[in-house]
Amino acid sequence: MSVPTPHVIVAAGGTGGHLFPAQALAVALARRAIAVELVTDARASRYGHDFPARATHLIASATPRAKNPLATAAAVLTLARGVAQAWRLFGRARPAAIVGFGGYPTIPPLAAGVLRAIPTIIHDANAVIGRANRLLAPRVTAIAATFPGLLAARPALASKTSVTGNPVRPAVVEAASMPYDAPRPGGALRLLVFGGSQGARVMADVVVPAIELVGPALRSRLSIVQQTREEDMARVGAAYARIGVDATIDPFFADLPARMAASHLVIARSGASTVAELAAIGRPAILVPLPHALDQDQLENARVLERAGGAICLAQDAFTPRRLAELIETLAGEPQKLVAMAAGARAIGAIDAAERLAVLVMRVAGLENSGDTLS
Repeated sequence: MSVPTPHVIVAAGGTGGHLFPAQALAVALARRAIAVELVTDARASRYGHDFPARATHLIASATPRAKNPLATAAAVLTLARGVAQAWRLFGRARPAAIVGFGGYPTIPPLAAGVLRAIPTIIHDANAVIGRANRLLAPRVTAIAATFPGLLAARPALASKTSVTGNPVRPAVVEAASMPYDAPRPGGALRLLVFGGSQGARVMADVVVPAIELVGPALRSRLSIVQQTREEDMARVGAAYARIGVDATIDPFFADLPARMAASHLVIARSGASTVAELAAIGRPAILVPLPHALDQDQLENARVLERAGGAICLAQDAFTPRRLAELIETLAGEPQKLVAMAAGARAIGAIDAAERLAVLVMRVAGLENSGDTLS
């Protein structure tokens, strides 16, 4: 009788910030002959089409809204339904471990795993722990952190925390092999602009008028790749055509890591995956944290990269066309500053984060057989 292939459940909400590191872990586990099944929500159809899982399970989930008691109650009932679905799923085929990547869609599978006494791990990609992971942290078997000191104020949780870094996709590892090519005097200056996996209106509102304020000599050198929401495509395209700037715009770039590697300067939000990929590839950036996040996770992420010398962090209030135009002109005139920023970002990159997390998962699941260790 053949021995069943051990499998691990990876639980991730259906946004790029959650799915991309989960995808990187799945690839690392596959190299260790561990099958992966994905538990996610309905949004995964956009970002998870190439997820390397032998099966994908959609589990009910919802995000409680504190200001609306009725909506909160409905969300709690939905989460409870998701726990019941996950309980039945794990009863049919017990996984060796369950790994969650944050966000409320991970609560039902992780809660069901705890109830069934299955080894559970959560990974937090940000510099501050998210709300869902805060709820799960005391109950899971192990915690993986991107940055040191994530739970330093809570010794009981810190004792079961390992720093792995934030796993990056194979496409990012491949892009990281491309060295930074500083802009040359009079040559093209390649800008990459995006607002995270779901886009950002502020990039359309600020970047285009900023480019119009840049001096004509520099503007003629610009080559721009910009992620733009569907509803902003027409106005952004028309504005760039009007001022004669070479621009490629699209709502989503499947090859974003390669485009990041090809850029001289990135202008972006500072979600966890964006910061991890900028650091892994080693590209200078102007980062504009999402201003209304309850945990201010994007602000803390941006500050980590800024302290390393790899980015300039701008609050959204300060992210004006004039200020951005000034920064672009200053950095364009100081190519060695861009080189130094690229090196600063690269210095804190974790190309091996997926491997380190895979080692932790194998250990917690009792599947160690390869001599892998976490240093």
